[in-house]
Amino acid sequence: MKAVGFSRFGGPEVLEILDLPDPHPGPGQVRIAVRAAGINASDWKKRQGLMDPELPQTLGYEAAGVVDEIGDGVADVEVGDRVYGFDTSGAAQAEFAVLSFYAPVPPTLDFAAAAALPSVVETATRALDQLGVGSTGTLLINGASGSVGSAAVQLAVARGVRVIGTAGAANQDYIGSLGAEPVVYGEGLAERVRDLAPTGVDLALDVAGNGILGELIRMTGSADTVLTVADFAGSQQHGVRFSRGDGGRAVHVLAEIGDLIESGRFSVPVARTFPLADIAEAHRVSEHGHLRGKLVLVID
Repeated sequence: MKAVGFSRFGGPEVLEILDLPDPHPGPGQVRIAVRAAGINASDWKKRQGLMDPELPQTLGYEAAGVVDEIGDGVADVEVGDRVYGFDTSGAAQAEFAVLSFYAPVPPTLDFAAAAALPSVVETATRALDQLGVGSTGTLLINGASGSVGSAAVQLAVARGVRVIGTAGAANQDYIGSLGAEPVVYGEGLAERVRDLAPTGVDLALDVAGNGILGELIRMTGSADTVLTVADFAGSQQHGVRFSRGDGGRAVHVLAEIGDLIESGRFSVPVARTFPLADIAEAHRVSEHGHLRGKLVLVID
């Protein structure tokens, strides 16, 4: 099969389209003929050698496609079903992928939109669960316009909590359309938040990783009421919890998010799609950032 990989660290030019053996599912797993695979910031960080030290590497943890092989013990899907989910081996940017966690593609979504979901909804759900976001109080989400931030806004609003979301001036209307009360980040943020919530905010989720954990602690009154998914160094400095997948992933959301999607209360926009052969250009766009939505590889 054709798959994305690299055998040396560096810029997008080190990426290759490799010929690899077709994978096969183990017990509880399914193999899909991949129709689309999500692209994440971790991809280019891995390529630069900022994460995993071993070589060579393949890429991709999320994909959507058609089931074409089923492992032992699988009874909830059949060959030919449309599913999406996680390839825990990190080789989803390929013609075939083995999914260890999966769910049916929501009926109204195409494969690209489905492939944009897994990492975003899992990260956002895990963070909200770990922070203890329920149906009451006020939650501040720092970095609410990106893929994970906007997902967290929609999921928190669906839980019934009041959400205040920080973003740049150009994204204020977008944040409002998701159900949050928008506020511009930057100098004077605490005062602007206080104007919206004179009695303070109960919880704060940092998605932006822009170095304001100390300020979020002052807004909520305690490091225990702040969580970050983006600022590991800051979490150590300020005693804030850093959410990471190795502490238990919220894969249950794959089967649950469909109802919100079908009711029109949740979406993750696809900012741009690329064919497999254009993976280097996809990395260049991903590294540049400032996108509203996910980048997705589409595989014919």
